Amino acid sequence: MEPAQIYEYLKAVKDPEVPAINVVELGVVRDVKCADEGVEIDITPTYTGCPAMKIMEADIRAELTRQGIANITIRTVMFPPWTTDDMSESTRAKLKAVGIAPPEKVREEDLDPLNFQEKKVPCPMCDSANTRLTSQFGSTACKALYYCDACLQPFEHFKCI
Repeated sequence: MEPAQIYEYLKAVKDPEVPAINVVELGVVRDVKCADEGVEIDITPTYTGCPAMKIMEADIRAELTRQGIANITIRTVMFPPWTTDDMSESTRAKLKAVGIAPPEKVREEDLDPLNFQEKKVPCPMCDSANTRLTSQFGSTACKALYYCDACLQPFEHFKCI
């Protein structure tokens, strides 16, 4: 078995919080190693304490078992830390297509939690910048809730991490 084949199998494993994308697209799969005795996969949480990681791990294990792989080791690695910059442009486009405003590229000021400034996030439905933050947290901690005053639609924004 080659790592490339394992990556293909892992594309069937959806992010449990954003099922429009898979764990490979999300960027949490950091490494895949194949040996005679089995498969080793390194995953990195999107943020410390992310409740979806255990589900992702179980779903990865289930998919690989379904593909006939018996000996699976999944390790959680914390370095390098995951950031939204690990998402590709095609992943960002998939988020927008399902009505989630994708994250921007991480800027230095985004890394300072004491330097909070409300961002003007373009609406994923109409592309208007006439939007406003309504809640720091959406359906998950990694998303914020916004409202578009142009098309009158609420939407989530995947936070820049």
